[in-house]
Amino acid sequence: MTDETHESPAIAELGELIDGKRLSRRSLLKGAAAMGAVAALGPIASACGGGETSTGETGAAGEPKKGGDLKIGIVGGSAKDTADPHLAAFEADISNEYIMYEGLTGYDFDANLINYMAESIEPNDDASVWQVKLKDGLTWHDGSPVTADDVVYTFERIVDPKDPKSGAATLSGLSKGGTVKTGDLTVEFRLESPNVLLPEAFSFRGCMMIPANFDPKKPIGSGPFKLVELRPGEQWSYLPFEGYREGAPYVDSLTMIEFGDETARVNALTSGEVHAISQAPTNQTKMIEATEGLALLNAENGAWRPFTMRIDVKPFDDVRVRQAFRLIVNRQQMIDHAYNGFGALANDMYGRFDPGTPDLPQREQDIEQAKSLLKQAGYDNNLTVELVTSGEALGADEVAAAQIFAEQAKEAGVTVTLKKTDSATFYGKDYLSWPFAQDFWSTRGYLEQAGQGTMPGAPYNETHWKHDEWLAIVKEAFTTVDEAKRNELVAAAQEIEYNEGGYIIWAWRNQVDAYSTKITGLQEDPMGYWLGRCDFRKVYFV
Repeated sequence: MTDETHESPAIAELGELIDGKRLSRRSLLKGAAAMGAVAALGPIASACGGGETSTGETGAAGEPKKGGDLKIGIVGGSAKDTADPHLAAFEADISNEYIMYEGLTGYDFDANLINYMAESIEPNDDASVWQVKLKDGLTWHDGSPVTADDVVYTFERIVDPKDPKSGAATLSGLSKGGTVKTGDLTVEFRLESPNVLLPEAFSFRGCMMIPANFDPKKPIGSGPFKLVELRPGEQWSYLPFEGYREGAPYVDSLTMIEFGDETARVNALTSGEVHAISQAPTNQTKMIEATEGLALLNAENGAWRPFTMRIDVKPFDDVRVRQAFRLIVNRQQMIDHAYNGFGALANDMYGRFDPGTPDLPQREQDIEQAKSLLKQAGYDNNLTVELVTSGEALGADEVAAAQIFAEQAKEAGVTVTLKKTDSATFYGKDYLSWPFAQDFWSTRGYLEQAGQGTMPGAPYNETHWKHDEWLAIVKEAFTTVDEAKRNELVAAAQEIEYNEGGYIIWAWRNQVDAYSTKITGLQEDPMGYWLGRCDFRKVYFV
């Protein structure tokens, strides 16, 4: 598919248009020119059925072998670790979501939106009603069948107004009572307002499917592994699910071991205690690559690790301060030194591959302009701010980025003091309240991300972004079927955030993990999740 412009047909006709013509977003990472079509068609693509997983597997080729106990080292969580997929917050919880649960849709390893548990997803003419049919023969870990009742229970639980879960903001237009069983395997999603991105929302990790009798204390899912034991803050133990829809995993068992200290995580890999680790510190990648029997899993993607400025508290309630802080950053210097080169320049906007992204001027360091803006805001070499970070929660690379920013800020007369916390504190009661902090996000389209992080009521509105004109534009975009018009709205919304927003998005960070060559089958994930989205079903010992 080329980058030619297409007229937007009615939604009902899109299935025929794209059947068999899915576009790989991974090719976009390598400079392909077809960026516009994939995200625009993505929301409707799931109506066409499933698809094959991609290339990109690591390690030696050969016939897969059964057996072996796979051990993975991940960034530590806390005593609050939960196996409830609708409450996951720490890396350990999120990893578990992809190990033991699935959604109606998901992304393959070419970043195409495909059906997972859904057989078909079909909208009406204005995307206000969506019909979903489940694949036949799906079972839960206890052997019971997956039915429409489970779909209703899952989504009613997520959008419950008395206790909304993290996926609720993504499911724009869906309210309690809007998920209706129409058959043993069929459901209608009847929306209060049209949402052309509903199939993408189904893929969000906070919208994983659970059975109607779900017990968070004895959780079961339908994914490739079933949970045997959870020791919060320590480890998760799994066995293969023999009834998995695409066949059971090759290994005999899987253990996810949590490490709060990244040096301990690397040492666990080099000593053979674990077979792979997430979030390999980029300052140790050369050592890892030089070690016989170890290799890197280096995935380019649209993941981003922003500095977050709360726009409703001083000094960031003044847009001139926010603009100045964005001009303080020497982005390439940060990529070179904090990420050891494993990243690409970003421009303060998320949604790297969104077809509506406008051609905005690349922001570069301009200390003199930053000083001028700060002086206009009343700060003349006398501004001090605290930057909250966490090596345990975010990794040493992000702490290094914070330290580099603090040094760069001195040139503009700004004193930045670092507050280093553990993960439990960073993501504790004050999370989303820090005036100036850091965070991490994976690859998403602009509107999908807005539903998670910037719209009022979004579960992770860490900048406390509120802008009436922007909100009106975004709400219209969520209900606009016409692709070209929707892209224009996205461009307008992005320009407002680019000028006034509370994020400093300085780089697209490669996802760098590490593994022992004793195993193979890990895949690079263009969506930005660690360890190939924790897809260990095809991993085996060589």
